[in-house]
Amino acid sequence: MIDLTINEEQLKRTVQRAKEKNIIIPTFAQMKNPELIPEVIKKKLGKIGLWDISPYNLFRISWKNEPKERGGLYQGVNFLEIPAQLSGVDTRIIALVGKWFPTGSHKVGATFGCLVPRLVTGQFDPTKEKAVWPSTGNYCRGGAYVAELLSCESIAILPEGMSRERFEWLSKVAGEVIGTPGSESNVKEIFDKSWELKKTRENVVVFNQFDEPGNHLFHYEVTGKAMEEVLLQEIGSHGKLKGIVLTSGSSGTLGCADYLKKLYPDSKLAVGEALQCPTLLMNGFGAHRIEGIGDKHVPWIHNVKNTDMVIAIDDNDTIQLLRLFNEDIGKKYMVEMGIRESFIENLPLLGISGIANIIGAIKFAKYYELGKNDIVLTVLTDSVELYKSRLEEIKKENPKYNKIDAAMTFQQNLRGVSTDYMEELGTLAKKRIHNLKYYTWIEQQGKELEELNAQWYDNDNYWENIHKQSDQIDMLIDSFNQRTGLLK
Repeated sequence: MIDLTINEEQLKRTVQRAKEKNIIIPTFAQMKNPELIPEVIKKKLGKIGLWDISPYNLFRISWKNEPKERGGLYQGVNFLEIPAQLSGVDTRIIALVGKWFPTGSHKVGATFGCLVPRLVTGQFDPTKEKAVWPSTGNYCRGGAYVAELLSCESIAILPEGMSRERFEWLSKVAGEVIGTPGSESNVKEIFDKSWELKKTRENVVVFNQFDEPGNHLFHYEVTGKAMEEVLLQEIGSHGKLKGIVLTSGSSGTLGCADYLKKLYPDSKLAVGEALQCPTLLMNGFGAHRIEGIGDKHVPWIHNVKNTDMVIAIDDNDTIQLLRLFNEDIGKKYMVEMGIRESFIENLPLLGISGIANIIGAIKFAKYYELGKNDIVLTVLTDSVELYKSRLEEIKKENPKYNKIDAAMTFQQNLRGVSTDYMEELGTLAKKRIHNLKYYTWIEQQGKELEELNAQWYDNDNYWENIHKQSDQIDMLIDSFNQRTGLLK
């Protein structure tokens, strides 16, 4: 569970800091339903850019922001449906869009879920302590951003091989940026650096997305609810939710499936990973290019017992489609293949991990031979805006990209996606994956074996006890805001 013990002495300093910096904190309820946000804050947002460093942008941690770079308020959930002409399957694949969060990724929500409970309980003191955000990309960006909005100093840790855009942006927001050896799959190296900081520096607090229950809770509450609203809007009288397909990453986003499977108990959760590093599928290792899904371990907050399938996704498919979706020649070819230009205009909403999620959803639909009334849900974590340097690298590799290249990519890397490297998980397969947590979290990171066993043997109570804490956290946030007096 999330520790909600009050440290009154530190809480007083935190309240005073918030009062001085004009910081008002939104509740989970307001992130789910922006209609609950006070009008005075909405008026402020009308003059503020989506990425601006303003405490009021805490109230834009929502799937319901207007798709505007400046001055937007709220609408319904942002989502994109993938047409059958593109996917090659009749199944309705619907993806929530992460671009319209501040920083261009829904990871700001995960960082909010980790930092805010410690602020409103006084467990984190922004006047003395620094927040450390170990990540393979978007999480440390979101952490640095949310920390800045909450007037907290931060240290971002990410592999040196991540996209240039991440480092350039972080250098302007985080107090310190540390690059670690490797790339996307080198997660242990960022863990090691976190331990080094804890041992060599005073007053640092590590918010490790892979073991923070607040990451899981944000997606259970906010992303799960957003998906429910989309389903109620789109499912119709004959439609049926068949699955939620998400790449693993920190496993935080998988929390939305815990929420949805209560409402739709026949639906399945399929978890994707890179074929080049098949940790869940084959206890494997390697390196890959699907930025945003760091691996070689099973995250502590992955509810493995609630996972029904593992899907390995070839990173070459994602990289080839990234180019197809963003080249004029590729777009022209897709129009010839019958895909609406209005949809093609939205393809920049798909970042690399978003493309991987779509591929996973297609494989899932093909495997279960789903029909036109069936729905599969996924998310687009971020957009191509964060991968322009990767596109430049791809273009240098093949500068003479032509219609034949586009046709081959469309037919081989999209329409040709097969049902290889997939596994339906029975009890023993789930236990095999769950047991992998032991080596990372008990042996290396100092977790308790008793808690690892509770995740498996007392599964329902373990996770439900976390889910129940959202109302408690909202009460603490309301109390915090009352003490600052900023809403009077």
